[in-house]
Amino acid sequence: MMIEALIAVALIGALVTFVAPNRIAGKLAFAISLVPAALSLWLFGTFDGSGNALRGGELAFESQAAWLEIGDYSISWFVGLDGISLPLVVLTTILCTLAIVSSWTPIDERQSQFYGLILFIEAMLIGVFSALDFFLWFVFWEAVLIPMYLLIGIWGGPRRKYAAIKFFVYTNVASLVMFGSFVALVFGLGDVTSFALPEVATAMLEGGPDGLFGLSGTTLASVVFIGLFLGFAVKVPIVPFHTWLPDAHVEAPTPASILLAGVLLKMGTYALLRFNFTMFPDQVEAYAVPIAAIAVISVIYGAMLALAQTDLKRIVAYSSVSSMGYVILGLVAYTQFGVGGATFQMISHGLISGLMFMAVGVIYNATHTRMVTDMSGLADRMPIAVGVLIAGAFGYMGLPLMSGFAAEYFIFFGSFGSELLSYSALFTSLAMFGIVIVAGYLLFALQRTVFGPYRLETDYEVGRAPVHDVASLLVLLGLVVLLGVAPDLIFDMITDAIDPIVQGGDL
Repeated sequence: MMIEALIAVALIGALVTFVAPNRIAGKLAFAISLVPAALSLWLFGTFDGSGNALRGGELAFESQAAWLEIGDYSISWFVGLDGISLPLVVLTTILCTLAIVSSWTPIDERQSQFYGLILFIEAMLIGVFSALDFFLWFVFWEAVLIPMYLLIGIWGGPRRKYAAIKFFVYTNVASLVMFGSFVALVFGLGDVTSFALPEVATAMLEGGPDGLFGLSGTTLASVVFIGLFLGFAVKVPIVPFHTWLPDAHVEAPTPASILLAGVLLKMGTYALLRFNFTMFPDQVEAYAVPIAAIAVISVIYGAMLALAQTDLKRIVAYSSVSSMGYVILGLVAYTQFGVGGATFQMISHGLISGLMFMAVGVIYNATHTRMVTDMSGLADRMPIAVGVLIAGAFGYMGLPLMSGFAAEYFIFFGSFGSELLSYSALFTSLAMFGIVIVAGYLLFALQRTVFGPYRLETDYEVGRAPVHDVASLLVLLGLVVLLGVAPDLIFDMITDAIDPIVQGGDL
């Protein structure tokens, strides 16, 4: 019942925080968030699962109970963790705690509702990464959208309503496509009696669907694969479904940006791995080249868009599009290092993007501008915060001994030698060129804002960042370095869950 405890603490904490006085809401939410953070670390330390949750693996902290009967199909409360989902649960709890701390300075109205929504998001995200029944998973998946919509729409910037509506419309339409595709798959699988993901995956791998709506089984599997891919691609997001992301990031308050880039984008890549790349190996092989092309385009195009920006938040937002392209490339390589590196990149990017958005938020709190052209020489006034920003930027660029380097190395190593992906060397070489562009736009932004003589176009006195902001930045930087120095802390766990996918597994 440990997963239930994690969800319950965050959910009850959200309700308590909603009714708490504004003056204590921030500290109360922080204290509550420490409990799921500590519990998730305990789960990590005592993890005894093995294999893949959908390929006959031994789940850790598994719990299952009957819930609903709909015709011939049963829906259950079914949760459990394997080496793919557990690191994402830990990432969620840590980033939610640090996002709460980062909001102590900028959030000065309706604090109790704001912090309550953060804790509610945390509960739903834990559910997304641990649920193993499709309907239960879909409830958590959709429930994440509501608080994020409110965080952007109420506490966001001048164009917050536009950004919130755009975010909601894009992701809701994608969810509809994804939901319809998966339900059609279940109806097409004649011998499936529930929406439990392991049962659906087993039926897919043993024989596939019989057909539906006049479509043959093979055609139905391809249609469902494409529908799921499109639905999840919007959440990742990858080109050309990325246009909602920069608006959402720019208008969102800093804590929402941290969670949006750090965890919510990982919902899309996690779902792609759980559904598309686990259940549909034949379709992965058939569509490997176009998927790899989309991945490389996302890497290069996202980086080029970032290069053209002068708003620090937009630079980091577009860089997320580029980074998620690496994840897709690793997944489609379908090798141990490729898929394992893609999963490692989810964690690494969550930490680094959270660090970058937090650092940009600290700078904005002091200067009240995010424009590269409005400031310079901040290193003299905010040495620690700026130093962490520089370190985070180098983590994005793949500096050795940081998690970004380990993630990209695993992906490139796995994709370069992929036997499934045609022209794998070409795709990998093109994707590697993206690192050059990343270095270009990050070094350009840093050179303009943090070095040189001090200058600020706004009328604010810039001083050292608050202790709580610096502490949060240092925690994230420490984790980035820790995973860069010792990637096996999570990579062994990840590859244990990845091996049954790339090697066929035992059903």
